[in-house]
Amino acid sequence: MALLNILQYPDSRLRLQAKKVTVFDDALAKTIEDMYETMYESSGIGLAATQVNIQQQVLVMDLSNDKSDPLCVINPEILETFDHTEYEEGCLSFPGVFAKVERAARIKISAFDQKGEKFELEADGLLAVCLQHEIDHLQGKVFIDYLSPLKRKRLEKKLLKQRRQAL
Repeated sequence: MALLNILQYPDSRLRLQAKKVTVFDDALAKTIEDMYETMYESSGIGLAATQVNIQQQVLVMDLSNDKSDPLCVINPEILETFDHTEYEEGCLSFPGVFAKVERAARIKISAFDQKGEKFELEADGLLAVCLQHEIDHLQGKVFIDYLSPLKRKRLEKKLLKQRRQAL
């Protein structure tokens, strides 16, 4: 396994749209394994392949406290959304930045697992929010895109200040 480099906003590669996975092989399995390791090492609960500069529609998640509930979602498609909720979101590509984002409270998706088996999943709460967040990454969107221009500017300034202080 290998730790992957997580792209940091405003890296333009975060805006690329991922391509559908067509081959479910050992190389894909290794990518998924590396994504899990990277996510866990970074104390994240979700990671999209585009965040590690892999332009494939792959995301991994684990909402458990003990790393016991991994979920791999490939070529996800949101079929239905229900109601709305507001969640404070963070992102591994935006270290130390959090903002309230409005999302669907419940969703239904269609996707493939690591072996290429198609499945559907209904999710609510944090799982629904996290899935939407990571699916956005695969489409070249980031969570601050949902914020007002003023809030977005404020967060961008905060990120810039953090980077300068880290140097």
